[in-house]
Amino acid sequence: MTAFPNLTGPGCEVPSTQSDLWIWLRGDKRGELVLMARSLEAELGDAFGLEHMVDGFRHDTGRDLTSYEDGTENPKGDDAINAAFATGGGEGLDGSSFVAVQQWVHDLGRFSSFDQQDRDNIIGRRLKDNVELEDAPASAHVKRTAQESFDPEAFVLRRSMTWADSSGEGLMFVAFGNSHDAFGAQMRRMVGLDDGIVDGLFRFSRPVTGSYYWCPPVVDGHLDLSRLGL
Repeated sequence: MTAFPNLTGPGCEVPSTQSDLWIWLRGDKRGELVLMARSLEAELGDAFGLEHMVDGFRHDTGRDLTSYEDGTENPKGDDAINAAFATGGGEGLDGSSFVAVQQWVHDLGRFSSFDQQDRDNIIGRRLKDNVELEDAPASAHVKRTAQESFDPEAFVLRRSMTWADSSGEGLMFVAFGNSHDAFGAQMRRMVGLDDGIVDGLFRFSRPVTGSYYWCPPVVDGHLDLSRLGL
């Protein structure tokens, strides 16, 4: 387990805002989520102080607010399990997951000012059919993060959510892995540390938070915290 790295590339920065505890509440009834969050905050108040809370939501069938599909390249089935969960580490580690969480703020006005071809080239896919562009520029997000193009391959399982409030809107990026290595490799390439080419996403979006967490395994319906001596 390591702290989230602060990375700087040509004209872009990825901040580290490492926190100690991350709780993701999911549900269809917003009122119940608010009350659950208040209850947890009160229960943990003697040990933790609330630093940041984001109210995320699922947009359409799982699209980003740019209208492009999010997580198209997610592994499926056994490949997803192998990418997202640790194995071979022994009791208390096997079945756990390492997660990266970032809040990205989109400038949707700037994005909408680009013509459709430019938008497709930023993402690396056609909006109308979600087909990957073979002739997309090297800066296209799909090319920057092509998981099979890394050595070793850098597969993660994404479960991102859109967000919007009075401060703006964007994407809560959430990626689970069997370690933090795959996400770290992708992020370094995105900011141009591999070859000087910066991901096209930075033309209209920027991350404002960044934290790594460890999700303990679950045994018989309970968290296994033996690796923490608990």
